[in-house]
Amino acid sequence: MKRVVYLTVLVIFGLAVFLGSTALAGETAGEYIDDATIHTQTTAIVVKDPDTHYLKIDATVTKGDVVLTGFVNSRETEERLVAKIREIKGVKSIKSFLKVEERK
Repeated sequence: MKRVVYLTVLVIFGLAVFLGSTALAGETAGEYIDDATIHTQTTAIVVKDPDTHYLKIDATVTKGDVVLTGFVNSRETEERLVAKIREIKGVKSIKSFLKVEERK
């Protein structure tokens, strides 16, 4: 009987520690999956765009905030990308540090 009580207390304590550490981290499993999904969709938009698929563009997603770095061939291309990425479910904000690459 003591063993059952001891195991029950141990399991409850373990769950409390586990759930408490998740809350302290500030990021749930759903948030992580959402960021990964947003990153995948953002990368797909860049690859499918006829003006950017050959350029180096990196996207970083943290808690729904997207940061774009790299190069584009024009400001119109940048604006088009940002508009498409803004439509992705879960995107809270977009910061673009894209630079215009001059073609020779």
